[in-house]
Amino acid sequence: MNKYLAGLLITILTLLLVGCGGSEPSTGDTPAQGGATSDTAVRSTSAPGAAVFIISPVNGSTVSSPVAVQFGISGMTVAPAGQFTDNSGHHHLLIDTGLENPDQPIPSDAGHRHFGKGQTETTIELEPGQHTLQLVLGDGNHIPHDPPAISDIVTITVE
Repeated sequence: MNKYLAGLLITILTLLLVGCGGSEPSTGDTPAQGGATSDTAVRSTSAPGAAVFIISPVNGSTVSSPVAVQFGISGMTVAPAGQFTDNSGHHHLLIDTGLENPDQPIPSDAGHRHFGKGQTETTIELEPGQHTLQLVLGDGNHIPHDPPAISDIVTITVE
């Protein structure tokens, strides 16, 4: 094999490995992927009037743990992480936190749950007390759209 062909193969394999970003964990939560190399990432445009919202539980409700949470979306569609279809994205559930920086990928931790397989509902364990829930739609790289599709905050009390 000549040097040119070997170099081309190495380049293609490197691009494939970098572009794949790894596999999805079986829990459905996905870690935030790299993709941003500076303080500001390239953001996908959201559709006019696009919205995400929490169907249940409703704001002000008292629930027991585990808490079933249903996600809603209008004006856009749900697509798994890693896909870059116009007017689409996947849900991120913020628990007792807010969206810190819409120009960066949403972190993946206890307060920022990723649903990169396109899930539209989940069940979460929460300690007794008051909690806030909020949805943010992220693109294929977990970056909020511009403008962000972000739900109203839902406050619940867990018994």
